Amino acid sequence: MPQAVTTVIDPERCNGCGRCIRVCPSQTLSLVGGKAVVTGDSSLNCGHCQAVCPEGAVRVGSLDPEQTSFATFELDETWLPHGGYDLPGLVRLMASRRSCRNFRREPVPREMLADLVKIGLSAPSGTNSQRWSFTVLPSREKVLELAQGVGRVMAEFNRMSEKAWLRKLMRLVGKPQLDEYFHEYHDSVSRGLAEWEEKGIDRLMHGAAAAIMIGSRPGASTPKEDALLAAGHMLLAAHAMGLGTCLIGFAVAVMDQKPEVGRAFGVGPDEKIHAVISLGWPKEEYVRLTGRRAPALRWCD
Repeated sequence: MPQAVTTVIDPERCNGCGRCIRVCPSQTLSLVGGKAVVTGDSSLNCGHCQAVCPEGAVRVGSLDPEQTSFATFELDETWLPHGGYDLPGLVRLMASRRSCRNFRREPVPREMLADLVKIGLSAPSGTNSQRWSFTVLPSREKVLELAQGVGRVMAEFNRMSEKAWLRKLMRLVGKPQLDEYFHEYHDSVSRGLAEWEEKGIDRLMHGAAAAIMIGSRPGASTPKEDALLAAGHMLLAAHAMGLGTCLIGFAVAVMDQKPEVGRAFGVGPDEKIHAVISLGWPKEEYVRLTGRRAPALRWCD
């Protein structure tokens, strides 16, 4: 996926060490006359050359320095070397993050939501395409609008799945999804919709005060993977901020089938939503880590 070269090298600062050339994945740079110069016609714009230069001679113009400037905390911009972090602390953070389904009513400050998006940008992406999109619903009112849109589609799915002849027909043409939906989700969705209508209980977004939809724009080589990696970074950061989070798979499934639900929030016709995160101040507190189920694991020696 070729990208335009935006790398600029200050020849007065360059000491000719060649570090930028060794880390460049696109062979964009070369040593000429003892100085690094741009000789390639494409670049991943990954910033490796800028990050490695000891003299600060390299700048990648497409990289926005504002994306490492945060409103709710101060970032030490010194690179953390391999092995230079507290591994037990990192694993404890990962294992402590749990899906939250009980939120307090207090709103989440916009500055925190904006910082979470910037943190999501630190995730890797296929061919460094960074073709993410982030749609922020900063208020409970907007979260309810999304819940209502998703709920209407879920009610439609339920009505369709109740038709045994339709389920059978779809199976016969090699599309068993409607039948699978009926057996796995119909009853729980029915209960959830009834509680919403009769008691105002939000079983979809769990009373969250905010939400972030993560999508992709055209041009990404691995769009879904990129979005989920960004979501993972954001989930961990939110826990560190004191926020609870929950991935809302039903909302993603609905917008996959009915993109117009996302269009109501400005999601473009060329975008696809891959993750929806509900956010808020958690009511839940836990006292210990619990581990996970054993995985399917194989060693290929």
